[in-house]
Amino acid sequence: MAPPLAFSRIRRLLPLRLFSTSPTPDSVLYSLRTLSKDPSIALAFFRRSEFAGHPLGSSAYNLMLRTLASHPLSAQAHFWPFLRDMNEAGYSIDQGTYHAALASFKKASLTADYASLTVHYAKAQEDAKGTPISAAADAVRGLEGSEAAAELDKKLEGVDLPLTETAVARVLREVRDHPIKALAFFRWAGRQMGYTHGSVAYNAMARVLGRDESMREFWEHIQEMKASGMHVDIDTYVKLSRQFQKRHMLTEAVELYELMMDGPYKPSKQDGPVLIRRIALGPSPDLQLVYRVVRKFEAVWEFKTKDVFDGIHRALTSNGRFDEAAEIVKRMKGEGHQPDNITYSQLIFGLCKADRLDDAHKVLDEMEAEGCIPDLKTWTMLIQGHCVAGEVEKALQYFAEMIEKNLEADADLLDVMVKGLCSHDKVDASYALFVEMVDKAKLSPWQGTYKYIIGELLRVNKLEEALGLLRSMKAHKFQPFADPFPTHIAKYGTFDDARQFLKALTVNNHPSPTAYLHVFESFFTEGRYSEAQDLLYKCPIHIRKHPDVTKLFESIKVESAA
Repeated sequence: MAPPLAFSRIRRLLPLRLFSTSPTPDSVLYSLRTLSKDPSIALAFFRRSEFAGHPLGSSAYNLMLRTLASHPLSAQAHFWPFLRDMNEAGYSIDQGTYHAALASFKKASLTADYASLTVHYAKAQEDAKGTPISAAADAVRGLEGSEAAAELDKKLEGVDLPLTETAVARVLREVRDHPIKALAFFRWAGRQMGYTHGSVAYNAMARVLGRDESMREFWEHIQEMKASGMHVDIDTYVKLSRQFQKRHMLTEAVELYELMMDGPYKPSKQDGPVLIRRIALGPSPDLQLVYRVVRKFEAVWEFKTKDVFDGIHRALTSNGRFDEAAEIVKRMKGEGHQPDNITYSQLIFGLCKADRLDDAHKVLDEMEAEGCIPDLKTWTMLIQGHCVAGEVEKALQYFAEMIEKNLEADADLLDVMVKGLCSHDKVDASYALFVEMVDKAKLSPWQGTYKYIIGELLRVNKLEEALGLLRSMKAHKFQPFADPFPTHIAKYGTFDDARQFLKALTVNNHPSPTAYLHVFESFFTEGRYSEAQDLLYKCPIHIRKHPDVTKLFESIKVESAA
């Protein structure tokens, strides 16, 4: 049971109404989500709920497990004991929780925990095979045609599936990639004697249906939930909202947000601004969607935060509606929020997008007059805007101006400059700038920037420079980007170029046999058999005698003889 001090903190953190009603699976999840920033308090609440016999299903266990994994101290102290308790209670870690926990362990450098969880999950997946749950899932996946519902009675005959909400939810999770078939199973289960769908099953079905190909069924299901007195739980909302935003289904994300804001389990205060920002980041932000989120936010919280104002401002400036954007800034000031580098950077981005480059630069003077010194992000936005507009000389000028003001470039700005210059056929200038910033200014670039500029250098036949960057990648502990080299060298290079490439891949030992094979195969594809043979003679003995290499050269001999 939670100690008294922990419980007093729990009462302060949770909405008062949650203590005046009987706990439901939805309210328990909502409480756990609300407490998730403090794993010790969340765990105390969970244990207290467990002791009191409150409903704790698979979703609650998985949410608690994700919360413990997300904080290094709680992960080390409580994650594994809790996972053991979870397994003993008959619940297993789901795929989303597994990946979230792995990401948390990797971020916290908990290497042993990462490896142990990988082994645990693989064993759990293997153990799940051949169970009634997996048998039912196989039957559902095997449904065909429009008679799916009629087939299920026959296919599930003999499957000893316990008809409980937990079992139904687990089958739905197993067949999540087949939403319409999953819905047929959900309806079949709902017709069975002695079983009635509750919130757990309804929410599991909602998570499966929330995708492009089944949106009509999704909203029909939501209406059915409302008619049955069920609510979308907060964990389902978070997963669906993220999924909708990731897939650019922003109208659906807004409709779901509105639904939740009208219900008892409201999203966190930060969810509205995050959704507004996601809409505003699109190429042509839908202002109607933005204002729909704003109206719901104000209806619940009764004010606008700085993040909300910034979201509206971003959408307006991106759409070129600068007068309205200026009015938003006035209102923002009137409510005690001062414009900052985020606000001004958005204005600069919008002006550049509207091809008002001179006006964009003037914003820097306006900022300084207001006592807001342009930061690196602001300069990056100005430089990027000029690169996109083709004004790369101006972009270089502003880059130099920024350096003179004692601001140091970062990987983001270097990426902007490299791609801006290359996109206007200034590959040599891009390469020179990259080398200057990485080798002399000691800037740590992104791996993606390395890959991009290597590709551009090979495009203009700058093999030596590209090989130099390959060596530089190794020095910065990146996996060398070898993919484009064999094909390029086979078309335009010599066998000595191939040797230099293979040497550039070498760290302590020789490159893998696979690397040699790719080069040999590329030479053969171009019909350059003598170069491949010359390279083979210069290879280490273990490569010359490698079975795959021997097999490749023998096959070429057979083809030549034929």
